[in-house]
Amino acid sequence: MPVSSPGRTAVFVDGCRLPFQRAGTGYADLMAYDMGRMVLRHLLTRTGLPPDRVERVVMGTVVQDVNTSNVARESALAAGIPNRVPAFTVTMACISSNQAVTSGVDLLRTGQADVMIAGGTETLSDPPVRLKRPVRKRLFQARKAKSTGDYLDLLDGLSPGDLLPETPAIAEFSTGEVMGESADRLAAMFGISREDQDRYALRSHEKAAAARDDGRLDEELAPATVPPAFDPITTDNVIRDDTSLEQLRDLPPAFVEPFGTITAGSSSALTDGASATLLMAEEVAEAEGVAPRAALRTYTYVAQDPETELLLGPAYAIPEVLDEAGLTLDDIDVIELHEAFAGQVLAVLEALRSDTFAAEHLNRTEAVGAVEMDRLNTRGGSLSLGHPFGATGARLVMSAVNRLHDEDGRWALVSACAAGGQGHALLLERRPS
Repeated sequence: MPVSSPGRTAVFVDGCRLPFQRAGTGYADLMAYDMGRMVLRHLLTRTGLPPDRVERVVMGTVVQDVNTSNVARESALAAGIPNRVPAFTVTMACISSNQAVTSGVDLLRTGQADVMIAGGTETLSDPPVRLKRPVRKRLFQARKAKSTGDYLDLLDGLSPGDLLPETPAIAEFSTGEVMGESADRLAAMFGISREDQDRYALRSHEKAAAARDDGRLDEELAPATVPPAFDPITTDNVIRDDTSLEQLRDLPPAFVEPFGTITAGSSSALTDGASATLLMAEEVAEAEGVAPRAALRTYTYVAQDPETELLLGPAYAIPEVLDEAGLTLDDIDVIELHEAFAGQVLAVLEALRSDTFAAEHLNRTEAVGAVEMDRLNTRGGSLSLGHPFGATGARLVMSAVNRLHDEDGRWALVSACAAGGQGHALLLERRPS
C-alpha cells in the first residue's frame, strides 16, 4: 500500500549522474564501485556538502561483484565519506535505486537521519562469469584433499562441458522467460502495433537528442574520467542521432520470430552508469539554509504475476499513489516513466486509459486516465539515455525534479516496472526555486 508522510518531510536537494554509456564502451574497464565513488564525489563537490555531514548512504545495484558486495559502503569510503557513516546496498531489479531513494525517505521521515545520499551504480560490461556447479563443488572439496590420488578422484564424473564457463542468465528465474518475450506478449495483449512502438522509440531518441543539444541534460550530468587517459566523458552515448523511422522499421524481431514486434531499436540497451541524489529532512534543510527543490510525498511498490504481467507494474502503482494524494493524472505536470521497451510503455498507457482494465484489475469504476504525451519523458528516457539497472531510478527522480523547475510545474510522477513482476510509483511536489 502507499506510504505517505507520517512524520517529517523528506526533500530532494540535488542530484547528478555520470553520462550513461553502452556496455562495453566508455566504462568497459571500470567496476560498479569505480562509478559509484565517482558519482558520490561529484555530488559532494557540486553541493558543497562536507562529507562528514552525510549520515547514511544507500545505493542500488543488480549485477553484484562479490569483491564489492556492499558497493554502497565501498563507494562511500572511496569518495571520502567518513568511515563512521553507515552505508548499505539494495537490489530490486530495475527499481533498485528507486528503493534506495525511498529507503532514504523512510530514514529521514522517522528521524533516523537528517542528511543522506541515495543512488545506484551498475556495470553490465563485466558481468560475473562462473565455473559450473560440478566444478565449483569439487573446488570446495579440494580443500580436504591431501594426496595426488585425492585430487585425481575429484575429476571423476566431470564431463568436458562442465569445464565451460557459466554465463549469467537473462531469463526470469521464476518463469524461464526472457523479458523481451514478455514485452512482446504484453504489446500484443494491448493491441500495440509494431509501427506505434517504432514511432515511440524514435520519439525517445529525438527528445533526448534535443535535450542534450540545448543543454537541458547538462544540469544532471557530471563528467567521468577513466584511466589511463583520464579524458572526460561528458555525454550519454546511447542516444542515436542517426536513427529514423525507416531504419527502425527494417529491424527484425529481437525475441519472438517471425511475428514479434519488439526489436533491438525499441528495447533499452545494456548500459553502464551511476547516479546519486542528496536528500534531507525539510526542517533540517531550512535550519541550515539549504534550499530544497522538491518534497518526496507518497510512494508505493506493487507486484503482479511475473508470467502474465511482468512489465505492467506502473499501471497498478500509479493509481495507488494518485489516490493516496487525492490527485488525478490531470493534476500531474511532469511524468517520468521508465522505458524498458517501447511496447511496455505504450501498454501501460493503454491500461491506464482503459475502463475494462480498471474494472477487472484495479476494482475501479472508470479508467485512471489518459497521459498527455507532452508531459511524458520530454528529455528522452531509458530507450535513448540508457538503462544501468541499479542507477535508472535515481535518474528518473532527478530528471523529474529538474523538469518541474524548468517547466514551472507543481507535481511530478515517477514510475517504473521491474523484473520479477514488480513496480513502483513516487509523487514529488516542487519547492520554490
